[in-house]
Amino acid sequence: MAIRRELAVNERIRAREVLLIDHEGKNRGVVPLRNALTLAREQGLDLVEVDPSANPPVCRILDYGKWRYQQEKKERESKKRRHAGELHEVRLRPNIGVHDLKFKVRNMERLLMEGGKVRVAVRFRRGREMEHTDRGYQLLDQVKELLQGIGVVESPPAMEGQFLSMILAPDRKGIVQRQLQKEEAKKSGV
Repeated sequence: MAIRRELAVNERIRAREVLLIDHEGKNRGVVPLRNALTLAREQGLDLVEVDPSANPPVCRILDYGKWRYQQEKKERESKKRRHAGELHEVRLRPNIGVHDLKFKVRNMERLLMEGGKVRVAVRFRRGREMEHTDRGYQLLDQVKELLQGIGVVESPPAMEGQFLSMILAPDRKGIVQRQLQKEEAKKSGV
């Protein structure tokens, strides 16, 4: 449930009567707003208008700060799950420089650590390059070696027109180990 608007809490509720749900989730029926506010205060909690469009509005007794934190946490988790599994493409050339390759590999590592999949594609443009596809296979093997422990080959290298490509998926165990190593390095460096 995304929090699209600010909910009315305690004295900001404008209705005279509300349908009250207590902190245990029990329906207390329609009660005057003053009584509902008194019950909430006695328990040290807030009265929150959860459905203002109902007649009478539905109010719930709860710890508003804690509830809102939990809702935001759920929203963040759902965002993470949405992005996990996305397929990103990284294109290489058969004659890529060493520094450029390291830069691309760092980006692939970041994408895999975030939980996404990576399609590594080597593009052969000219006819002369098409004769040396073995260089592309060597390049993909090199990428596979550099990302060992972070990514596993989901689909092996294959030619598709001008592209030689393979798909890497995150290696969960390797990623956890890598994160632990980074945390230990931070602790020892501090």
